[in-house]
Amino acid sequence: MTLISRRAFLAATGAAMVLPAIPTFAQSGLKEAPALAEAVAAGTLPPVAERLPVNPMVVQPLESVGTYGGDLRAALVGGGSLNMMHRYQGYEPLVRYTPDWTGVIPNVAESFEANEDASVYTFKLREGHKWSDGQPFTTDDIMFFYEDVLLNEELTVSPPTPLRTLDGRTAKFEKVDATTFRIVFPESNGLLPLRLAWANDDRSTRVPRHYLEQFHIKYNPDADKLATDQGMTGWVQLFQIKSGIAVDGEIFKNKDMPTLYGWKITQPIGESAEYSIAERNPYYFKVDTDGNQLPYIDRLTYAVAADNEVLLLKALQGEIDVIDQWICTPANRAVLFDGKQAGGYDFYTTTSTEPNEMVFQLNLTHVDPVKRALFQNKDFRIALSHAIDRQAVIDTVFIGQGAPAQPAIRPEDPLYNEQLATQYTEFDLAKANELLDTILPNKDGEGYRLMEDGKRLTIIFEIDQVRTTFVDSFQLVLPMLRAAGIDTQMRTMDRSLWEVRVRQGGEYDATVHKFGGNGGIAAILDPRYFFPNTTEAMYAKGWQIWYNDPTSPDAVEPPAATQQQFALYDELRQTGDQARQQELMAQILQIAADQFYVFGVTLPLNGYGIVANRIHNMAKSMPNSWGYPTPAPTNPEQYYIS
Repeated sequence: MTLISRRAFLAATGAAMVLPAIPTFAQSGLKEAPALAEAVAAGTLPPVAERLPVNPMVVQPLESVGTYGGDLRAALVGGGSLNMMHRYQGYEPLVRYTPDWTGVIPNVAESFEANEDASVYTFKLREGHKWSDGQPFTTDDIMFFYEDVLLNEELTVSPPTPLRTLDGRTAKFEKVDATTFRIVFPESNGLLPLRLAWANDDRSTRVPRHYLEQFHIKYNPDADKLATDQGMTGWVQLFQIKSGIAVDGEIFKNKDMPTLYGWKITQPIGESAEYSIAERNPYYFKVDTDGNQLPYIDRLTYAVAADNEVLLLKALQGEIDVIDQWICTPANRAVLFDGKQAGGYDFYTTTSTEPNEMVFQLNLTHVDPVKRALFQNKDFRIALSHAIDRQAVIDTVFIGQGAPAQPAIRPEDPLYNEQLATQYTEFDLAKANELLDTILPNKDGEGYRLMEDGKRLTIIFEIDQVRTTFVDSFQLVLPMLRAAGIDTQMRTMDRSLWEVRVRQGGEYDATVHKFGGNGGIAAILDPRYFFPNTTEAMYAKGWQIWYNDPTSPDAVEPPAATQQQFALYDELRQTGDQARQQELMAQILQIAADQFYVFGVTLPLNGYGIVANRIHNMAKSMPNSWGYPTPAPTNPEQYYIS
C-alpha cells in the first residue's frame, strides 16, 4: 500500500517541512568530474563552489559513493516515446517522491511549508542555484512561469489541475524575495505537495526566463516576425516549440534551452536517426554525501529503435544498460533470462501500480451519436466483458500468471472493492449473446450485429504498436468478440500518431491502456479508470473536459452518478485529512463499480527490467508507474559505471 508519509502530511496541513540533517561542505571539500575540473583549470568554467547553490541538495548513494565517467545507454522506440526521457533526466520538480514512494521531500525547493488549512504554501528556493548555462535560477523564473505562461490564455488554455481551485480559478503565485514565493489558494488544497511531485505535473522549474523572453510577444515585439521567418504561424507556436510546454516530451528537442536537469540534451532526436544524447550539466545542484557534484555519469545516450524486435536484439547484445518498458513482457522473460550472461545484465523488479494489465475503453462520448448511445449502455459493456475468455488470454499471453479481474484496487489494499474487481469476469458467451440480442437483435448476412441505423456495428480498437502485450492479446480477443456478433478490429499505429488520435483526440471507437493507480495515494492521484478526471481517461474525453472546463465546446455533460464522483473528488482534493481522503475515495470506487465504465483482463503481477552489470547504485526493486516516474525517484544521478 502506498501512503502519504507523515512528513508530507504535515507539510500539507500546516506544519513546516522538517529537513534531515545535511552535511555542509567547505569550498575545498567540494569535488567534481575530471572533465569539469579541466575546464575550470582552462578558465572556461567557474570553480565548482561557484556553480553549486549555497545549500546543494545532498543525495545519499544507495550502495557506495560512485566514480565519474561513462555513458548510460537507454532507449526509445520511435519518435513518439520522448516521455521516457522524463524518467531518466527530466524529473526535477520543486518537491519529489522518496525512492520508496512513501511521501515527498524538497528537491529544487530547499524547503516548503503550508498554513493551517493548506491554502497557502511557502517555498524556499536554493540560494545560488543556476541554470545549465550559468544564469541564476530565482523566483523571477517562477513568476515568469506564472504570469507569462500559466496566466497567458494563448499559451495555457486550461491551467493544470494541481493549480486550479474547484470552481476553476487559478492559484495565485506571490514573490516574497529572490528565493521565496508563495502559492495561494482561496480554499484548502491538501494534495498539492503530492501532486507537484507527480511525474510531469510541475512545470514551474522548466521555464528559464532569460532564454524564453525572446520568444514571448510581451518582451519581444518582433516575436511574431521571428516566428514567421522560421515558417511558423506566430509567436505562440514559436514559444510552444522552443519551451516544449505544449506537448509532453517536446522539451527534449531543444538543445539550446537551459535546464536544471542533471544532463542537458546536446543531440536531440531529429539531428540523428539513431541516437539522442544528453551530457552532464556542470551547474547541477546536487552532491553526494562526500561533496562530489552529481551526476557521476557523463552522458545519457538514447538509442532510437524502429520497433520492439530491434530493441530486444540490442538488449540481448548488451547494448542497453537500463530498460523496463516495451520489451520486458511476460513473453520475453525467458529469452532475456537466457541471454543474461552473454548480454552482461541482470534483472530488477518493478512492483505493480497499475489497476489492470489491459484496460478496454470504449469511447463513451463518441462523436457518432449512435455509437455514443450504444457504448454508454452498461449492458452492452457487460456483454463484451462476458464474451472475453480471460483465462485463455492469461495462459497464452501472460504465461499463466494472473487471475481474471477488472481494473481495480489491489486486494491487499484497504480501498479494495470486491464488486469492482470481480464483477462480469466470467467467460459466458451465452450470457453475452443474451444481452446483445436484447440490445442489437438484428444481424447481417455474415452474422454481425447491426446498429439502430441499420449499419453493421464495427468497433476499431486503436493501439500503440509498441505495446506488444496488447497486440498479442488482441489476437485472442478479436475472435472472442466476433463470436458474439461484434465486428471488432485492431488498428496499430506509431506511438506519435496514437498520441494525436487517442490521447489528444476524440474521434476513435475504442482503445486499450494499462497505467494508473491501484492502491493508496497512487489511486487517489491517478484514478483515471474509476472516474474520468483527466485526459488519461480515454473512455470519456467529453466528460473529463466538462469536469475541468464546462465552458469548453468539447465538454459533454456526464450522468448524475459521474457528477457525484466529481463532487466527492473535489472534497477529497480540499482535505489534508488522510482518513477522510480514504472515506471519500471508497465512495468514488463504489460508484465506479456500479457504473462499470471499463473492463480488463487481470490484475498485474510484479514486472521486471534489465540493468547492465556495470551499472551500480540502482535499486533492485522499485514501483512501476509513470506518476512515480520509474526510475527517476531512485536518483539516476547517483548511478555509476564500473
